[in-house]
Amino acid sequence: MLDILFPRLTGGLVASINRCAFTFDGLETVSSELIEESELQKAMLFEIAVARVELILAGHGDPRWDDCIQTAAQRQSMHYDAKVPVAVSESDILIAEHAADNLVQMLRRTQEQRPGSQLEAGPVIPGMGWIATGKGDFSLGEILIEVKHTDRNFVSGDFRQVLMYWILKYAYAIEHNDDVWSDCLLLNPRRNSALLINFNKLLQSASDNSNQVEICELLRSIVGQDLERR
Repeated sequence: MLDILFPRLTGGLVASINRCAFTFDGLETVSSELIEESELQKAMLFEIAVARVELILAGHGDPRWDDCIQTAAQRQSMHYDAKVPVAVSESDILIAEHAADNLVQMLRRTQEQRPGSQLEAGPVIPGMGWIATGKGDFSLGEILIEVKHTDRNFVSGDFRQVLMYWILKYAYAIEHNDDVWSDCLLLNPRRNSALLINFNKLLQSASDNSNQVEICELLRSIVGQDLERR
């Protein structure tokens, strides 16, 4: 389905987009050596970091690690291959704390550049047909913020994911006279990497020069056909 919606989101376009990535002054990358030594699943390790960030942003100055781990375990337990940790080492805590500190700084500095915009954790991603309603990572006014803790540049799957979020939000906005995000900010606290991109420009580049209405109708058509087959 995503290949039908965004047929031009290939290696060349992705490489071109990544050339616009930037870093935040004063932030250091998370130690690759410590990450490799960790016995936790990487998804669980960085889920702990994100849980800590959300608690800090909610006003908990120094959240208890037990609370962060419990929240992360609950979220990861929804995935069939998740392994809930029996214990978390001091090294794991150092990694999660470093990643969390980087993400907090990234979010707060971005918010400072847009006074008056509200930072929200877990913005709702509307569903459509068999596509269930979900949640994004963060939003700041008209900016959708997606967080990736990887050891690489942003890839086509990352852009397809946020484009799908935007199309679903756009479809909902049309029916409910709601606002829609204008830009997407991809953040990678692990590598101290970030990328800000306009959704309309990304959509035109990734699709076959289709506009948002055409893409929205194409998605409705695909979802409708799948429902009929079921």
